[in-house]
Amino acid sequence: MSSVIWVNLLRRRFSICVVVGGMFMLGASCAEIPREVLEEANRTFSKDFLLGPEDVVEVTVWRNQDLSRATVVRPDGMISLPLIGDVQASGLTAAQVSDRISKRLSEYKENPSVSVSVKEINSYVIYVVGEVVRPGKYPLKSYATVLQGISLAGGFTQYAYRNRMAVMRSVREGVGNERQVRIPVRYDDLVMGKGEVGNFRLLSGDTIVVP
Repeated sequence: MSSVIWVNLLRRRFSICVVVGGMFMLGASCAEIPREVLEEANRTFSKDFLLGPEDVVEVTVWRNQDLSRATVVRPDGMISLPLIGDVQASGLTAAQVSDRISKRLSEYKENPSVSVSVKEINSYVIYVVGEVVRPGKYPLKSYATVLQGISLAGGFTQYAYRNRMAVMRSVREGVGNERQVRIPVRYDDLVMGKGEVGNFRLLSGDTIVVP
């Protein structure tokens, strides 16, 4: 067989491989993101801060110093107060906690006036792992987006596959049940403002994974 024929055969094989490979990549990039994942990424949030474990709140009951105090939100999400005992705080705003305390105190006092203020924010923590300059745990005092999380970790290393990132999130289902949701994130889409998943806000406990 002549060298010309061999060259033509090799060219045909190469063309087939390019076409097949291109189809595979196209299918991978166009894969539909499940609706529940999109809902997590595009979840709407209240502007008010939601309390979490280790946050410190100041509870003030008007004209009652014995019931007023600073207290820490426990790992189970509760705060402990005199007379009424444990009150749920985690996942609620300071105003919502104030309402709960007022309702509980109304069993003992007429029209109690209660205010709750946040003294220390310690519960908002994100994690960044993989091919970033400074992987690790990042306690923050304000909410951060995916791009801000990458920036906090010093950006990507030269080996990072930035368009294959993902955010791992624990979602509660009922009492005591949690499941992991993987939200795929493409860096190019974030900076260009394209794609179904935007530069969404991270929840406490979210982990950005950069392969």
